[in-house]
Amino acid sequence: MSKFHHYQTLIEWTGNTGMGTRGYLAYQRNFEVITEGKPHLLGSSDPHFRGDKSRHNPEELFLASIASCHMLWYLHLCAEAGVSVISYEDHAEGIMQENKNGSGQFSEVVLYPVVTVESESMKAKAMQLHEDAQRHCFIANSCNFKIRHKPVVRIAKKQSYDV
Repeated sequence: MSKFHHYQTLIEWTGNTGMGTRGYLAYQRNFEVITEGKPHLLGSSDPHFRGDKSRHNPEELFLASIASCHMLWYLHLCAEAGVSVISYEDHAEGIMQENKNGSGQFSEVVLYPVVTVESESMKAKAMQLHEDAQRHCFIANSCNFKIRHKPVVRIAKKQSYDV
């Protein structure tokens, strides 16, 4: 039996400089993402599209959604498989193609997770679990393009104690 989960968020445009959208140059692209009980997230369009570079843009948030969903599934699967992850980071990259009419779409996302596991014996399983995480990720399963990943698995350095 399928379960359904419902999510809500409020996007509020905060870029009215007093003239509304009377012209393309008359307004800012700033907005806030408001989710009840959580800090507001400040957003804008990409600077290429007249946005504020100090704010998150939708393309970055999309990429972060993909990478964080993969990470959370990966950590879950590692915990179930007895793979002890010590650290995890991902330098995700995406390519968005802009069309002649101004529309666009992502054509590629590549995740570059760097994972540190507790011991050498966990390395092979740690690599394999990225494939499983990919199949489980809610966000990746909602995309209409392939998301690739190029993981690196490192082994934690043993602590040596002098007595």
